[in-house]
Amino acid sequence: MKNAATEVRNRGGRRLAMPDAFFLDRDGTLNEKPPPGEYVTSPHQLTLLPGAAAAVRRINAAARPAILVTNQRGVARGLMSESDLTAVHNRLTELLREAGAFLDACYCCVHEKGDCHCRKPSPGLLTRAAGDFPHLDLRNTVMIGDAETDVLAGRAAGTATVRLVGARGDAHGGTVADLVAPDLRTAVDLLLNPLAGNREPKAER
Repeated sequence: MKNAATEVRNRGGRRLAMPDAFFLDRDGTLNEKPPPGEYVTSPHQLTLLPGAAAAVRRINAAARPAILVTNQRGVARGLMSESDLTAVHNRLTELLREAGAFLDACYCCVHEKGDCHCRKPSPGLLTRAAGDFPHLDLRNTVMIGDAETDVLAGRAAGTATVRLVGARGDAHGGTVADLVAPDLRTAVDLLLNPLAGNREPKAER
């Protein structure tokens, strides 16, 4: 049986190594995910996941854009304001900067379900980013997230896709992602390694 960290599903011969850009989900990918139905509504609630900053730093070192794409329905539900969301993202920027990493852009959907075309699993956030980064060909990029909505958004936009499934390798009912990995650092290491999928991941230090 393949290890979840190195399981690669290559749709139609798609090459997964060395994407031209990385689209990253936020909660559960970069930072600790709040319980279902709850949101990170203030900066002090945001805690980076182990290895997340190192993963972004490696993307930066590879001269690939690291682009945040996140659903934040808490704004539409009145649980937080757009100013609160800005403060949370300022804190995310600060924590990454302290670790020598940075995001190139941030795209958020703050709408209720069914009210827009940008809420993942729709591809609107990714296609909007592609318009702002005109040199990007979405077919040569990757979407990484911990939910199947992230995977479906990437597939709808034409990107390669990675599903983060945690240390237990639990994809919660399966996934159509091209690559399955336990965490962001492992996924980035595999994607930036010319022999992606052929080596066991390095232990977190």
